[in-house]
Amino acid sequence: MMRKGWRFILVLLLALMVAVAAAGCSGQKPAGNSQSGEKPAAGEQAKDEKFKVAFIYVGPVGDAGWTWAHDQGRKYLAEKLPWVDANTYMESVPEGADAERVLTELAEKGNKVIFATSFGYMDYVIKVAEKYPDVVFLHCSGYKTAKNVGTYFGAMEEPRYLSGMVAGKMTQSNILGYVAAHPIPEVIRGINAFTLGARSVNPNVKVKVVWTNTWYDPAAEKQAALRLLDAGADVIAQHQDTPGPQQAAQERGKYGIGYNSDMRQFAPNANLTSPIWNWGPYYVKTVEAVKNGTWKSEDYYGTMKDGIVDLGPFSDKVPQEVRDLVNQKKQEIIDGKFYVFQGPIKDQSGKVRVPEGQKMSHEDVLGFNWFVEGVEGEIPK
Repeated sequence: MMRKGWRFILVLLLALMVAVAAAGCSGQKPAGNSQSGEKPAAGEQAKDEKFKVAFIYVGPVGDAGWTWAHDQGRKYLAEKLPWVDANTYMESVPEGADAERVLTELAEKGNKVIFATSFGYMDYVIKVAEKYPDVVFLHCSGYKTAKNVGTYFGAMEEPRYLSGMVAGKMTQSNILGYVAAHPIPEVIRGINAFTLGARSVNPNVKVKVVWTNTWYDPAAEKQAALRLLDAGADVIAQHQDTPGPQQAAQERGKYGIGYNSDMRQFAPNANLTSPIWNWGPYYVKTVEAVKNGTWKSEDYYGTMKDGIVDLGPFSDKVPQEVRDLVNQKKQEIIDGKFYVFQGPIKDQSGKVRVPEGQKMSHEDVLGFNWFVEGVEGEIPK
């Protein structure tokens, strides 16, 4: 009986040894980036994984505006760089404490680059980046940087100016309406550029501003546009993420100037054109630089020459002579022959803020906190 017992034990041991040998030849490896089986540290990745990039959005990807444009850039990145995993994005993240939680989660999940695509994320980006020095954070439209934090934006004032020219030529009432999101320099800068463009071709134009204090609220933004139409505006421009203002203009048989993306499909009878974003090439260039180890923190500010901003297609309602006029000015901007914020520029009170022959500094443009002559509205404190 004892011999049978030992025989049984020997058979079990032999079976175990065969199983272990088979596992060793199967090609399986322990999870993580080391032979110990430990998980990758935050921001690190296993050698056989793709380079992970993540995005955090303030609105839904289907907003047809700001977030949609960024998400098109994300898809462009994934298409152009097959070695990148750009499938992670978090949409409709409020610009508050919740942003810190989301940014932390994205860093913990091994993303090497995180794009935070709204102004209100700025302080949370800086705070989280300090905890994850091996992760590169890019913040859109902000002004705070760190060793592993850069900012990026574009000279949207260039196509804004051009769209103002279109509006100034197409208005009959000489009253233009502007549905504005939040009273921050980015939005103020756009209103001023639009007004300067409109008054360059029609000095009698006035631009009425209504604030919504929203980025994405279709109903509120449409209602603000209706208020402007009731006040006599016959062209509605916007710094909002939805086509609501364009749809309000169409309902009243008036014109509209969109924003972020080509909004003609949402209000084909109203929309004349739209200043648009093209984030894809910037995302590709930035991720390549991080991967290659050549990336350095910077305040990137692209232009129409770079292609990050542009004026969208014209509606067939825009006469050819207006198109020609606008395209001529566009080429002057691209060639460096014309600068949007060059003097003389007066403020609402008629005081000269930028003398003739002078240009506003980049810092002053980024810090705009006053309206140019021709704007009717106040900047809330």
